Amino acid sequence: MGVKESNFLPTDQVSHLNLLSDVKSSGMIDSEKLIRKNFEVDREKGYELLFKRYYQPLCSHAVRFVYSKEVAEDLVMEIFSQFWQKNLHLGIQTSYRAYLFTTVRHAAYAYLRAEFSREKPSEFLVETNGTPGPDTPQQLLQFHELYVKIEEVIRSASPQGQKVFVMSRFEGKKNPVIAEELNLSTKTVEGHITKVLALLRQSLRNYGMLSTLLGTFLI
Repeated sequence: MGVKESNFLPTDQVSHLNLLSDVKSSGMIDSEKLIRKNFEVDREKGYELLFKRYYQPLCSHAVRFVYSKEVAEDLVMEIFSQFWQKNLHLGIQTSYRAYLFTTVRHAAYAYLRAEFSREKPSEFLVETNGTPGPDTPQQLLQFHELYVKIEEVIRSASPQGQKVFVMSRFEGKKNPVIAEELNLSTKTVEGHITKVLALLRQSLRNYGMLSTLLGTFLI
């Protein structure tokens, strides 16, 4: 299955199917070594470098699946917060990147589960107590298929609905700002967002692969 490029979703993140293999690149390894050395000397400095290196890529990765820049940032910040509070750098034997991207994927799955079951936020945040194992090729493929499904659903909305939704959820713009830029009323903007969210919830609930994903990653 080929990777489908998007015209409007964030594109600065690597392909899902290459998340594990590209960790082996020399540049990434050098970056990991630098961060690890700083952790050995100064925990605060190591954390600062880790945050600067991975915060934005993780947010760009998460937003593809939780279809909200704000939610993606909250999930990533929670992961970094637990990383700091629990001194997780001490127990990570693989790369920090592999750990962080795997953890943010689990957080995205948990968020989707909460969206469908209406659980409280405290019940879907991922506890990063241990080091998650690497995703298998099958899991990465399923993850990519979920992304494609979400993109297809958004594209099924009206052109105006797509534009409003992307500005709101992917660019993080407030409804009044969107209304002003597109010369729409705030209520019209809210209506477009509500319709796309309804499409997403209905489509993903009826999408059998989502149940497989949630069962695989959230047991």
